[in-house]
Amino acid sequence: MSRFLFVSPPLAGHVNPTAGLGRALAERGHEVAWAGSELFLRPLLGPDAQLFPTGSKLLREQAARGHAAIRSLWEQFIVPYAKFTAKAVDKAVLAYQPDVVVSDEHTPAGAFTAYRHGVPWATLATSSMELTRPLRAFPPVEEWMRGHLRTLWNAARLPPDEFTDPRFSPHLVLALTSRALTGPLPFPEHYALVGPVLADRSAQAAAPGREPFPWDRLEPGRRRVLVTMGTLAADVAGGFYPRAVAALGELADEAQGIVIAAPDALPDGVPPNVLRVSWAPILELLERGALDTVVCHGGMNTVCEALAHRVPVVLAPIRHDQPVTAGQVAAAGAGLRVSFERADAAALRGAIETVLGEPSYRDAAGRVSEAFAAGGGARAAADRLEALARTAAGAAGSSSSAPPPTPLSAQSSASPPAHRPAPDTSPSEPGATVDRDQRSA
Repeated sequence: MSRFLFVSPPLAGHVNPTAGLGRALAERGHEVAWAGSELFLRPLLGPDAQLFPTGSKLLREQAARGHAAIRSLWEQFIVPYAKFTAKAVDKAVLAYQPDVVVSDEHTPAGAFTAYRHGVPWATLATSSMELTRPLRAFPPVEEWMRGHLRTLWNAARLPPDEFTDPRFSPHLVLALTSRALTGPLPFPEHYALVGPVLADRSAQAAAPGREPFPWDRLEPGRRRVLVTMGTLAADVAGGFYPRAVAALGELADEAQGIVIAAPDALPDGVPPNVLRVSWAPILELLERGALDTVVCHGGMNTVCEALAHRVPVVLAPIRHDQPVTAGQVAAAGAGLRVSFERADAAALRGAIETVLGEPSYRDAAGRVSEAFAAGGGARAAADRLEALARTAAGAAGSSSSAPPPTPLSAQSSASPPAHRPAPDTSPSEPGATVDRDQRSA
């Protein structure tokens, strides 16, 4: 039996896959725990999950589009969240003594803490933002991001000459996608493209204060279109919803619409074929075959859940990894991309009609679904994590004893902590997605 500690940011699309992976590991007899915001993670993971709280912090609103959104993602979320959680994650590792840390690509504190304590760690790539290095055409931007990570590394008082990029573990990278979307990009052997990890969401449906989904209002025999712009786009998505509702109203003879949005985001008097809800069990709707098309912002979690169930998508990407994901889906033929800002009701109606009416989109979604299934999902991810734990245990058993690491809270600013290098399980040759100097541990 091994212990696995997930370090997750307070983002539903990043936490949900860890619930499925945690369950797969627990069913094999392993122990699993999480480090993160209890206020956010508890409703997603349920009351029985073992959780080491890092505290919660309101972070500033992020810029809407383009490179400004990337800058604000780093300067207003990734960097301050890493600083805020560093000591709490360190305490969690010391208290739980995990055999493997599974650190989200956007929680550097998890990777840095694992490195400090000589614990092997896996990167969980929950988005397309880092995996395919979409910004490789902009070397100054990539170097700017690495500069932030080096600053965090130094702030953690780790040896400067041993800097390791926390987004790309040298031991294992679990990517929740497949080559059906990434294309023929080369990846190192320790990169496992396992496809989406789907998890039971009953704990979320039972969250206090959540209204039950009105299943009785789904019209039998009708095609259905779900519209959702995610939980983090409320600040900019307000103008999109009225256009989407108008488009669905024009499709009253063809489909029923389900729109997930805050009450004040929708116009008064929505068309009778549009069901407005503040929350919906998207995965259960997909599992029941109750959706024919999903209109969304291109969030990796929503997109992969839809495609895993052979449901094509209409994508209106806003920021961050969403344009990358939208481009991948469009290239695979499994959906259409429209402009979030410029697509009016007529354009949205046309895109929805096309995806609903042309079988090629559903066929392509089916091919992506098959590729996801071939990746193995939670089963394959659990296999790779177990192998990493075994490798680490074997290396620990054959190595000489090392001084215990110093807790981050007790470190002097004058000297780095005692460091026990984790076993190097990385291949000798890097792939195109990781720079050589970032992969040495």
